[in-house]
Amino acid sequence: MGHATHPPETDLIVPLPDGEHWDPHTIHTHYFSFSIPEARIGAFLYVRYQPAFPLSQGGVAIFRGTDNIHSLDIDHLDYEITMPWPHIDGNIITTANGLRIEFVEPGQVVRVSYASTDGQTKFDITQTALTPLLVRGHVMPGEENHRDDLGRVPGGSEQFMHCTGQLELHGEHYDIDCHAPRDRSWRQVRKETQGGVPVPPVGWSPMYFGPDLIFNQISFEAPDTDPEWLGVYEMPEGVPTHHFAWLHTNGETKQITRVRRNVLERQPHTFASLRQQIEAEDEDGRIYRFAGEAIATATLPAWPNVSLHDSVYRWEDEQGRVTHSTYQEVWFDRYQRAVKARSRRTAQD
Repeated sequence: MGHATHPPETDLIVPLPDGEHWDPHTIHTHYFSFSIPEARIGAFLYVRYQPAFPLSQGGVAIFRGTDNIHSLDIDHLDYEITMPWPHIDGNIITTANGLRIEFVEPGQVVRVSYASTDGQTKFDITQTALTPLLVRGHVMPGEENHRDDLGRVPGGSEQFMHCTGQLELHGEHYDIDCHAPRDRSWRQVRKETQGGVPVPPVGWSPMYFGPDLIFNQISFEAPDTDPEWLGVYEMPEGVPTHHFAWLHTNGETKQITRVRRNVLERQPHTFASLRQQIEAEDEDGRIYRFAGEAIATATLPAWPNVSLHDSVYRWEDEQGRVTHSTYQEVWFDRYQRAVKARSRRTAQD
């Protein structure tokens, strides 16, 4: 059955209303990442465009280790909620706080760079495509329920990249050579309604083991794993636990028909997943199993009405091959209150 792809020029879709009235919740986004596993370092690089105003938000978050409880605990945070519309010069996009994205070859090669105002933290990386520019399903819970009244077509893409370059973090030098996902949205109507939609926490787990095994999914924990969300949300029996998933192998992209995610351990203060297992079945009936453990985690400020956690995960497949990549998790306030209450009761017992 395969998986649909977008043309390279979609990398540069960041339109403004041009006199029309746009839903104020309309957004475009660009997301990039990198990791340095040997130093337990991860990075979240994000631009969120709000064309109806027009404003933007975003910047750079670099984190290390698993004891980052608050966003200010991380090694470097330069994230602004309200910035001017980024400066766009041809294929180069630059935010007011200095995150620079150059689409050297749209759909294939991107150069991402940044320097802090004090000069102590900077990076310059080149990302080269390892997979096609794949059509992405919705990310935020409830996003699929909102459409543009004027008929503009929303879209999203994701792609695995080979990332090389250098990082200076408070004067310390690191070489970067990793496999990192990137994704983006355009013309999405993404509301931030208080309380969100009634769905359990979702987790995004892209993985690159080699050209023969590139896996990606976003799902909530399977009901039969006794997850923390039981009793907080009621999900119809038999409903798929994944919002979207795919597997790319030797140039072919396959649909994933079933995902079973089982979280084994959570960070005791933030409740972010620290260890988990994933089982997935592709359209041909082949089953894949992965075991993962966080080596770095961070609480991030990008979506104030949800709890957003980024991490660097060490993943292992059934053959014992190891890879590292971002794992991101998001949930709404109902879940946070329930898990915190249970944690307090456990501490009292």
